[in-house]
Amino acid sequence: MKKDFGSSVGTGTGTGTYSLFGIDLKPFIATLFLVTLVIAFFQIPHPYNPSLFLSPATKSSLSCTKPENLTTSTLRVSKTNSIPVLKEKIATISASKAIAKDPNKREFKAYGNAAALFVQMSAYRGGPYTFAIMGLASKPIHVYGTPWYKCEWVPNSNSSNTIRAKAYKMLPDWGYGRVYTTVVVNCTFSEIPNHDNNGGKLILYAYYSKSPKRYEKIVALEEAPGSYNESKFKPPFPYEYLYCGSSLYGNLSASRIREWIAYHVHFFGPRSHFVLHDAGGVTPAVRAAIDPWIRAGRVTLQDIRSQAEFDAYYYNQFVVVNDCLHRYRHAANWTFFFDVDEYIYLPDGRSLESVLAELLPYTQFTIEQNPMSSKLCVLDPKEDYANEWGFEKLVYRDSITGIRRDRKYAIQAQNAYATGIHMSQNVIGNTTHKTEHLIRYYHYHNSINVLGEPCREFRPIPPNGNPTWFEKIPFVYDDNMKKLARTIKQFEEKMIGSVRLPPQI
Repeated sequence: MKKDFGSSVGTGTGTGTYSLFGIDLKPFIATLFLVTLVIAFFQIPHPYNPSLFLSPATKSSLSCTKPENLTTSTLRVSKTNSIPVLKEKIATISASKAIAKDPNKREFKAYGNAAALFVQMSAYRGGPYTFAIMGLASKPIHVYGTPWYKCEWVPNSNSSNTIRAKAYKMLPDWGYGRVYTTVVVNCTFSEIPNHDNNGGKLILYAYYSKSPKRYEKIVALEEAPGSYNESKFKPPFPYEYLYCGSSLYGNLSASRIREWIAYHVHFFGPRSHFVLHDAGGVTPAVRAAIDPWIRAGRVTLQDIRSQAEFDAYYYNQFVVVNDCLHRYRHAANWTFFFDVDEYIYLPDGRSLESVLAELLPYTQFTIEQNPMSSKLCVLDPKEDYANEWGFEKLVYRDSITGIRRDRKYAIQAQNAYATGIHMSQNVIGNTTHKTEHLIRYYHYHNSINVLGEPCREFRPIPPNGNPTWFEKIPFVYDDNMKKLARTIKQFEEKMIGSVRLPPQI
């Protein structure tokens, strides 16, 4: 058969053949058909996972890209990156199938985190050149590892003028930490950050080990433009005395809290302030005892209940007192640290001003305790114990001598870098412990959690100052605090009026 297309197009070259411009069309059509099949083959879905043939970088890139954001260039890069590793991946898969799994080869699979590298509570400027950052950190990493810190100040005006300083870390809980330990980081720069008062950020770099490659970058503090005021770091300070309280937790007696606040507001005088920390112990009844003094401007109550998420020593009291130390570092001449079952007392009728004037050469002094029974009261049917305050009727003092007892302390906070519960080991200047003739404190241990009547045992006053034995401990009669009760009650009435507390069960 012959097909003639005309002279202007072309002429058949033989029986049953087609030609175009002298080209045999059968081989051409066959080749075109084969190419079409190959293209179609690569366009239909295949029963293998294409991600097996992608490089790790490409897989990571594609997994973070939304489908609507994929571009032609993105797909082109993915295909290009997958081609060089195609043969290698196939060989690896084949080899892994061929090798039997060793039953004695064990695997360790990690899930989650045991403890955080750093949990920041606060950060404060401590002077023109220095900052303090308070936080918690994994105790094992500090015991067995080598974490370290670095500080950086980034100004708002010009980030190229960033200044850096190697940080100095302190662990003030002396190893008492649990899952977490308290860390205080000091950042001292060679020049004044924010000297132009344009504001900026304090950056803390927390490193996991000696290697500088793995770290966390933390914006620890920001100063707004115009907020820097050098005069607030110099005396005169707003208060003469400041109290920093530890974490309040458990089922506390509102009556004992009421007595404690009234006594010490009177003791420290009008130029004093009290900072309490609620770690779950401020119930509605306890709050009713505190609120009048908050309204009077004498007490600040900090809510620290979220600390319960981080397991550290005694409701994180170490990081709490360090936060208070640095938050109020330049707020008072002296900062006192003791608990709400402890009452400061001055022997021989001395004034607090005269005692502290004598102790002024010292950055820190510790205070010896008078341990009191929290159960034992005087057997006297004429006494109206139900209407008496706790320190008014608990008048038996433990008379054992020659043993070491816990002490509390006061400090000139502007000279301290970190602090503890019973004293600070990070101060500039000297510490004295020889203060028993100047100042003491009465300790009513285990009385703060007794919601009802604290008097549970009664004994007559022994003659001639002889001891009364109770629970194998000799106690002597001591009514120094009892003599002050009437004065404190009158002072409370004058300051905040009549106080009525809701019942506690």
